[in-house]
Amino acid sequence: MDESAVVSPAALAGPVRLLPFRALHLSADRIGTAAGARAFAHPHDQVPDRIAEWVRRGLAVQDETPALWLHEYTTRGMTVRGLVGALDLTRTVRPGERGTVLPHERVLPAHVDELERRMGQMQLQPAPILLAHRAPAPLRSLLADVIAGPPCVELDDPTGQHHRAWALTEPDLLARVAAALEGTRALIADGHHRYAAYLRLCATHGGSGPWSRGLAMLVDHEDTPLFLGAVHRMLRGVALPEVVDAARALGLVVTSGSRQQALAALDRRVLVLTDRDESAWVGVPAGRLAVDVLHRDLVPVLARARSQRPDADHLHAAEQALAGADAGLGTAVLLPALELDEVMGVLGGGSLLPEKATSFQPKPSVGVLMRPVHAGPDAPN
Repeated sequence: MDESAVVSPAALAGPVRLLPFRALHLSADRIGTAAGARAFAHPHDQVPDRIAEWVRRGLAVQDETPALWLHEYTTRGMTVRGLVGALDLTRTVRPGERGTVLPHERVLPAHVDELERRMGQMQLQPAPILLAHRAPAPLRSLLADVIAGPPCVELDDPTGQHHRAWALTEPDLLARVAAALEGTRALIADGHHRYAAYLRLCATHGGSGPWSRGLAMLVDHEDTPLFLGAVHRMLRGVALPEVVDAARALGLVVTSGSRQQALAALDRRVLVLTDRDESAWVGVPAGRLAVDVLHRDLVPVLARARSQRPDADHLHAAEQALAGADAGLGTAVLLPALELDEVMGVLGGGSLLPEKATSFQPKPSVGVLMRPVHAGPDAPN
Protein backbone atom coordinates (compact mmCIF):
# COMPACT_ATOMS: atom_id res chain seq x y z
CA MET A 1 0.00 0.00 0.00
CA ASP A 2 1.29 3.43 -0.96
CA GLU A 3 1.89 5.26 2.33
CA SER A 4 1.48 8.61 0.56
CA ALA A 5 -2.06 7.70 -0.53
CA VAL A 6 -3.51 7.29 2.96
CA VAL A 7 -4.91 9.81 5.43
CA SER A 8 -5.67 9.82 9.15
CA PRO A 9 -9.34 10.05 10.16
CA ALA A 10 -10.06 12.37 13.08
CA ALA A 11 -10.68 11.02 16.57
CA LEU A 12 -13.86 11.94 18.40
CA ALA A 13 -13.83 14.11 21.48
CA GLY A 14 -15.61 13.00 24.62
CA PRO A 15 -17.80 11.89 26.03
CA VAL A 16 -18.64 8.72 24.08
CA ARG A 17 -22.35 8.99 23.28
CA LEU A 18 -24.27 5.96 22.00
CA LEU A 19 -27.86 6.95 21.30
CA PRO A 20 -31.06 4.97 20.62
CA PHE A 21 -32.01 4.28 17.01
CA ARG A 22 -34.85 2.65 15.11
CA ALA A 23 -33.36 -0.70 14.16
CA LEU A 24 -33.99 -2.62 10.98
CA HIS A 25 -33.69 -6.43 11.18
CA LEU A 26 -33.49 -8.94 8.35
CA SER A 27 -35.46 -12.15 8.75
CA ALA A 28 -33.41 -14.88 10.43
CA ASP A 29 -32.97 -16.93 7.24
CA ARG A 30 -31.33 -13.98 5.43
CA ILE A 31 -28.92 -12.75 8.09
CA GLY A 32 -25.31 -13.06 6.95
CA THR A 33 -26.24 -14.64 3.60
CA ALA A 34 -25.90 -13.75 -0.07
CA ALA A 35 -29.69 -13.64 -0.22
CA GLY A 36 -29.70 -11.02 2.50
CA ALA A 37 -26.96 -9.03 0.80
CA ARG A 38 -29.24 -8.55 -2.21
CA ALA A 39 -31.05 -5.92 -0.16
CA PHE A 40 -27.94 -3.71 -0.40
CA ALA A 41 -26.90 -4.57 -3.96
CA HIS A 42 -26.31 -2.19 -6.87
CA PRO A 43 -28.00 0.07 -7.88
CA HIS A 44 -27.66 1.52 -4.42
CA ASP A 45 -30.17 4.33 -4.90
CA GLN A 46 -32.88 1.64 -5.12
CA VAL A 47 -32.03 0.20 -1.69
CA PRO A 48 -34.60 2.31 0.24
CA ASP A 49 -37.45 1.08 -1.99
CA ARG A 50 -36.08 -2.47 -1.89
CA ILE A 51 -35.96 -2.44 1.92
CA ALA A 52 -39.50 -1.06 2.09
CA GLU A 53 -40.66 -3.91 -0.15
CA TRP A 54 -38.86 -6.47 2.03
CA VAL A 55 -40.59 -5.04 5.11
CA ARG A 56 -43.97 -5.37 3.36
CA ARG A 57 -43.17 -8.99 2.45
CA GLY A 58 -42.01 -9.89 5.95
CA LEU A 59 -38.36 -10.36 4.92
CA ALA A 60 -37.30 -7.52 7.24
CA VAL A 61 -38.73 -5.74 10.27
CA GLN A 62 -38.46 -2.01 11.00
CA ASP A 63 -38.77 -1.04 14.68
CA GLU A 64 -41.04 1.87 15.57
CA THR A 65 -39.44 2.59 18.94
CA PRO A 66 -35.84 3.86 19.14
CA ALA A 67 -33.66 1.68 21.38
CA LEU A 68 -30.10 1.13 22.45
CA TRP A 69 -29.32 -2.56 22.01
CA LEU A 70 -27.17 -5.06 23.86
CA HIS A 71 -26.18 -7.60 21.21
CA GLU A 72 -24.50 -10.90 21.99
CA TYR A 73 -23.29 -13.28 19.30
CA THR A 74 -21.57 -16.63 19.62
CA THR A 75 -19.62 -18.39 16.90
CA ARG A 76 -17.30 -21.40 17.14
CA GLY A 77 -17.51 -21.33 20.92
CA MET A 78 -16.56 -17.63 21.22
CA THR A 79 -19.06 -15.11 22.59
CA VAL A 80 -18.87 -11.36 22.02
CA ARG A 81 -21.28 -8.90 23.60
CA GLY A 82 -21.58 -5.17 23.09
CA LEU A 83 -23.79 -2.10 23.16
CA VAL A 84 -25.11 -1.12 19.73
CA GLY A 85 -26.26 2.42 19.17
CA ALA A 86 -25.99 5.54 17.03
CA LEU A 87 -22.58 7.02 17.82
CA ASP A 88 -22.56 10.82 18.10
CA LEU A 89 -20.10 12.11 15.48
CA THR A 90 -20.48 15.82 16.05
CA ARG A 91 -17.36 16.54 18.11
CA THR A 92 -13.97 15.69 16.61
CA VAL A 93 -10.85 16.48 18.59
CA ARG A 94 -9.16 19.86 18.43
CA PRO A 95 -5.38 20.30 18.79
CA GLY A 96 -4.32 19.38 22.30
CA GLU A 97 -7.65 17.76 23.12
CA ARG A 98 -7.90 14.18 24.37
CA GLY A 99 -9.73 11.81 22.04
CA THR A 100 -12.24 9.26 23.28
CA VAL A 101 -13.04 7.31 20.09
CA LEU A 102 -9.68 6.56 18.53
CA PRO A 103 -8.79 5.28 15.06
CA HIS A 104 -5.54 3.31 14.98
CA GLU A 105 -5.06 3.01 11.21
CA ARG A 106 -5.09 5.39 8.29
CA VAL A 107 -7.53 5.07 5.38
CA LEU A 108 -7.56 5.25 1.60
CA PRO A 109 -9.56 8.32 0.49
CA ALA A 110 -10.83 6.56 -2.64
CA HIS A 111 -12.34 3.77 -0.53
CA VAL A 112 -13.91 6.34 1.79
CA ASP A 113 -15.34 8.15 -1.26
CA GLU A 114 -17.04 4.96 -2.41
CA LEU A 115 -18.49 4.14 1.01
CA GLU A 116 -19.74 7.70 1.45
CA ARG A 117 -21.49 7.56 -1.93
CA ARG A 118 -22.93 4.10 -1.30
CA MET A 119 -24.25 4.82 2.21
CA GLY A 120 -25.70 8.12 1.07
CA GLN A 121 -27.61 6.43 -1.74
CA MET A 122 -28.74 3.49 0.40
CA GLN A 123 -29.79 5.77 3.28
CA LEU A 124 -28.67 2.90 5.45
CA GLN A 125 -25.86 1.92 7.79
CA PRO A 126 -25.99 -1.86 7.30
CA ALA A 127 -23.41 -2.95 9.90
CA PRO A 128 -21.93 -1.37 13.03
CA ILE A 129 -18.30 -0.41 13.24
CA LEU A 130 -16.69 -2.27 16.15
CA LEU A 131 -15.27 -0.34 19.11
CA ALA A 132 -13.26 -1.93 21.94
CA HIS A 133 -12.98 -0.48 25.44
CA ARG A 134 -12.54 -1.52 29.04
CA ALA A 135 -15.97 -0.90 30.53
CA PRO A 136 -16.19 0.88 33.88
CA ALA A 137 -17.63 -1.20 36.69
CA PRO A 138 -20.99 0.66 36.81
CA LEU A 139 -21.62 -0.07 33.13
CA ARG A 140 -20.66 -3.72 33.49
CA SER A 141 -23.07 -4.02 36.42
CA LEU A 142 -25.92 -2.39 34.48
CA LEU A 143 -25.47 -4.70 31.51
CA ALA A 144 -25.25 -7.78 33.76
CA ASP A 145 -28.74 -6.89 34.99
CA VAL A 146 -29.94 -6.55 31.39
CA ILE A 147 -28.72 -9.98 30.28
CA ALA A 148 -30.30 -11.56 33.34
CA GLY A 149 -33.65 -10.92 31.66
CA PRO A 150 -35.11 -12.54 28.53
CA PRO A 151 -33.77 -11.25 25.19
CA CYS A 152 -36.03 -9.48 22.70
CA VAL A 153 -34.31 -11.34 19.86
CA GLU A 154 -32.84 -14.84 19.91
CA LEU A 155 -31.95 -16.73 16.74
CA ASP A 156 -29.43 -18.86 14.90
CA ASP A 157 -28.45 -17.45 11.52
CA PRO A 158 -27.48 -19.56 8.46
CA THR A 159 -23.75 -18.92 9.06
CA GLY A 160 -23.94 -20.64 12.45
CA GLN A 161 -23.84 -17.56 14.66
CA HIS A 162 -26.19 -17.61 17.64
CA HIS A 163 -27.61 -14.17 18.48
CA ARG A 164 -29.33 -12.72 21.51
CA ALA A 165 -30.27 -9.05 21.73
CA TRP A 166 -31.95 -6.88 24.37
CA ALA A 167 -33.61 -3.54 23.56
CA LEU A 168 -32.90 -0.78 26.10
CA THR A 169 -35.71 1.76 25.94
CA GLU A 170 -36.46 2.75 29.56
CA PRO A 171 -35.36 6.40 30.01
CA ASP A 172 -33.79 5.92 33.44
CA LEU A 173 -31.72 2.95 32.23
CA LEU A 174 -30.59 4.88 29.14
CA ALA A 175 -29.56 7.81 31.33
CA ARG A 176 -27.55 5.52 33.61
CA VAL A 177 -25.81 3.92 30.63
CA ALA A 178 -24.96 7.35 29.23
CA ALA A 179 -23.52 8.43 32.58
CA ALA A 180 -21.45 5.24 32.83
CA LEU A 181 -19.97 5.90 29.36
CA GLU A 182 -18.83 9.44 30.11
CA GLY A 183 -15.29 8.53 31.14
CA THR A 184 -14.56 5.70 28.73
CA ARG A 185 -12.14 5.66 25.78
CA ALA A 186 -12.72 3.32 22.85
CA LEU A 187 -10.51 2.01 20.06
CA ILE A 188 -11.93 1.51 16.58
CA ALA A 189 -11.37 -2.22 16.20
CA ASP A 190 -12.99 -2.69 12.79
CA GLY A 191 -14.50 -0.30 10.27
CA HIS A 192 -12.01 2.54 9.83
CA HIS A 193 -13.14 3.34 6.29
CA ARG A 194 -16.83 3.28 7.28
CA TYR A 195 -16.03 5.52 10.24
CA ALA A 196 -14.27 8.00 7.93
CA ALA A 197 -17.31 7.88 5.62
CA TYR A 198 -19.55 8.57 8.64
CA LEU A 199 -17.51 11.70 9.39
CA ARG A 200 -17.73 12.84 5.76
CA LEU A 201 -21.53 12.41 5.71
CA CYS A 202 -21.84 14.23 9.03
CA ALA A 203 -19.80 17.15 7.68
CA THR A 204 -21.80 17.24 4.45
CA HIS A 205 -25.29 17.05 5.97
CA GLY A 206 -24.71 18.93 9.22
CA GLY A 207 -24.47 18.02 12.85
CA SER A 208 -28.17 18.07 13.79
CA GLY A 209 -29.71 15.56 11.40
CA PRO A 210 -29.61 11.76 11.00
CA TRP A 211 -26.14 11.71 9.44
CA SER A 212 -24.69 13.16 12.64
CA ARG A 213 -24.59 9.59 13.98
CA GLY A 214 -23.08 6.32 12.86
CA LEU A 215 -23.99 2.77 13.82
CA ALA A 216 -21.44 1.34 16.26
CA MET A 217 -21.01 -1.62 18.60
CA LEU A 218 -19.03 -1.03 21.80
CA VAL A 219 -17.44 -4.25 23.10
CA ASP A 220 -16.06 -4.64 26.62
CA HIS A 221 -12.55 -6.05 26.17
CA GLU A 222 -12.52 -7.30 29.75
CA ASP A 223 -15.86 -9.13 29.59
CA THR A 224 -16.19 -10.67 26.11
CA PRO A 225 -13.11 -9.53 24.18
CA LEU A 226 -12.73 -9.72 20.45
CA PHE A 227 -9.85 -11.95 19.38
CA LEU A 228 -6.93 -9.79 18.28
CA GLY A 229 -4.95 -11.70 15.66
CA ALA A 230 -1.90 -10.96 13.54
CA VAL A 231 -1.99 -9.95 9.88
CA HIS A 232 1.00 -11.43 8.07
CA ARG A 233 2.65 -10.16 4.88
CA MET A 234 3.77 -11.63 1.59
CA LEU A 235 6.40 -9.38 0.00
CA ARG A 236 5.86 -10.29 -3.62
CA GLY A 237 8.92 -10.81 -5.76
CA VAL A 238 11.29 -10.12 -2.87
CA ALA A 239 13.91 -12.74 -2.04
CA LEU A 240 14.72 -13.39 1.61
CA PRO A 241 18.38 -12.27 1.31
CA GLU A 242 17.13 -8.81 0.27
CA VAL A 243 15.12 -8.48 3.49
CA VAL A 244 18.01 -9.82 5.58
CA ASP A 245 20.40 -7.29 4.02
CA ALA A 246 17.91 -4.48 4.76
CA ALA A 247 17.57 -5.62 8.39
CA ARG A 248 21.33 -5.78 8.89
CA ALA A 249 21.77 -2.36 7.28
CA LEU A 250 19.44 -1.04 9.99
CA GLY A 251 21.53 -2.68 12.71
CA LEU A 252 18.86 -5.25 13.55
CA VAL A 253 19.88 -8.68 14.87
CA VAL A 254 19.18 -11.39 12.26
CA THR A 255 19.46 -15.12 12.88
CA SER A 256 19.31 -17.71 10.10
CA GLY A 257 18.05 -21.26 10.50
CA SER A 258 15.50 -23.79 9.38
CA ARG A 259 11.87 -22.86 8.91
CA GLN A 260 10.99 -24.93 11.96
CA GLN A 261 13.50 -22.98 14.04
CA ALA A 262 12.23 -19.69 12.68
CA LEU A 263 8.60 -20.50 13.47
CA ALA A 264 9.59 -21.57 16.98
CA ALA A 265 11.33 -18.20 17.47
CA LEU A 266 8.22 -16.12 16.62
CA ASP A 267 7.13 -14.06 19.64
CA ARG A 268 6.38 -10.48 20.64
CA ARG A 269 9.98 -9.35 20.06
CA VAL A 270 10.61 -11.29 16.84
CA LEU A 271 9.36 -11.28 13.25
CA VAL A 272 9.95 -14.28 11.01
CA LEU A 273 11.10 -14.28 7.37
CA THR A 274 10.81 -17.26 5.05
CA ASP A 275 10.81 -17.91 1.32
CA ARG A 276 10.93 -21.12 -0.68
CA ASP A 277 14.58 -21.79 0.14
CA GLU A 278 15.59 -20.02 3.35
CA SER A 279 14.32 -18.79 6.73
CA ALA A 280 15.48 -16.25 9.30
CA TRP A 281 14.17 -14.23 12.20
CA VAL A 282 14.72 -10.61 13.16
CA GLY A 283 14.88 -9.19 16.66
CA VAL A 284 12.61 -6.22 17.35
CA PRO A 285 14.23 -3.39 19.36
CA ALA A 286 12.86 -2.68 22.83
CA GLY A 287 9.97 -0.25 22.81
CA ARG A 288 9.04 -1.00 19.19
CA LEU A 289 6.33 -3.18 17.64
CA ALA A 290 7.23 -5.72 14.97
CA VAL A 291 4.68 -4.40 12.47
CA ASP A 292 6.04 -0.89 12.95
CA VAL A 293 9.65 -2.01 12.38
CA LEU A 294 8.55 -3.78 9.19
CA HIS A 295 6.68 -0.84 7.69
CA ARG A 296 8.59 2.17 9.02
CA ASP A 297 12.09 0.71 8.71
CA LEU A 298 12.48 -2.44 6.60
CA VAL A 299 10.11 -1.63 3.76
CA PRO A 300 11.57 1.86 3.09
CA VAL A 301 15.10 0.38 2.94
CA LEU A 302 13.86 -2.27 0.51
CA ALA A 303 12.12 0.41 -1.57
CA ARG A 304 15.34 2.42 -1.88
CA ALA A 305 17.38 -0.65 -2.80
CA ARG A 306 14.83 -1.76 -5.43
CA SER A 307 13.90 1.77 -6.62
CA GLN A 308 10.27 0.93 -5.91
CA ARG A 309 8.14 -0.09 -2.96
CA PRO A 310 7.53 -3.86 -2.89
CA ASP A 311 3.96 -5.08 -3.28
CA ALA A 312 2.62 -6.69 -0.12
CA ASP A 313 -0.32 -9.03 0.39
CA HIS A 314 -2.04 -9.00 3.79
CA LEU A 315 -2.88 -12.49 5.06
CA HIS A 316 -4.80 -13.44 8.19
CA ALA A 317 -3.46 -16.99 8.42
CA ALA A 318 0.20 -17.95 8.72
CA GLU A 319 -0.56 -21.00 6.57
CA GLN A 320 -1.52 -18.71 3.68
CA ALA A 321 1.75 -16.80 3.95
CA LEU A 322 3.80 -20.01 4.11
CA ALA A 323 1.95 -21.45 1.11
CA GLY A 324 2.79 -18.31 -0.87
CA ALA A 325 6.45 -18.63 0.10
CA ASP A 326 6.49 -22.29 -0.97
CA ALA A 327 4.92 -21.30 -4.29
CA GLY A 328 7.79 -18.89 -4.93
CA LEU A 329 5.72 -15.71 -4.68
CA GLY A 330 8.29 -13.95 -2.51
CA THR A 331 9.16 -13.64 1.17
CA ALA A 332 6.57 -14.32 3.85
CA VAL A 333 6.82 -12.11 6.93
CA LEU A 334 5.10 -13.59 9.98
CA LEU A 335 4.20 -11.07 12.67
CA PRO A 336 3.16 -11.51 16.31
CA ALA A 337 -0.36 -10.55 17.34
CA LEU A 338 -0.72 -7.30 19.25
CA GLU A 339 -2.40 -6.68 22.59
CA LEU A 340 -5.06 -4.00 23.02
CA ASP A 341 -2.85 -2.11 25.48
CA GLU A 342 -0.01 -2.06 22.94
CA VAL A 343 -2.30 -0.47 20.36
CA MET A 344 -3.58 2.07 22.88
CA GLY A 345 0.03 2.82 23.87
CA VAL A 346 0.89 3.73 20.27
CA LEU A 347 -2.12 6.04 20.10
CA GLY A 348 -1.21 7.59 23.44
CA GLY A 349 2.15 8.52 21.93
CA GLY A 350 0.43 10.41 19.13
CA SER A 351 1.06 7.84 16.38
CA LEU A 352 -1.02 5.43 14.32
CA LEU A 353 -0.23 1.86 13.35
CA PRO A 354 0.54 0.87 9.77
CA GLU A 355 -2.42 -0.27 7.70
CA LYS A 356 -3.70 -3.81 8.35
CA ALA A 357 -1.74 -4.10 11.59
CA THR A 358 -4.56 -5.75 13.50
CA SER A 359 -7.37 -8.23 12.92
CA PHE A 360 -10.22 -8.13 15.42
CA GLN A 361 -12.48 -11.17 15.17
CA PRO A 362 -15.19 -12.42 15.01
CA LYS A 363 -17.52 -9.89 13.43
CA PRO A 364 -21.30 -10.18 13.74
CA SER A 365 -23.30 -11.33 10.74
CA VAL A 366 -24.86 -8.51 8.75
CA GLY A 367 -28.58 -8.02 9.18
CA VAL A 368 -29.23 -8.46 12.90
CA LEU A 369 -29.13 -4.73 13.67
CA MET A 370 -29.02 -2.10 10.93
CA ARG A 371 -29.72 1.64 11.02
CA PRO A 372 -31.84 3.25 8.30
CA VAL A 373 -31.05 6.95 8.03
CA HIS A 374 -34.48 8.54 8.35
CA ALA A 375 -35.57 12.03 7.41
CA GLY A 376 -35.35 13.00 11.07
CA PRO A 377 -33.13 11.94 13.97
CA ASP A 378 -33.81 8.62 15.74
CA ALA A 379 -34.28 10.26 19.09
CA PRO A 380 -33.91 13.75 20.59
CA ASN A 381 -30.34 14.97 21.11
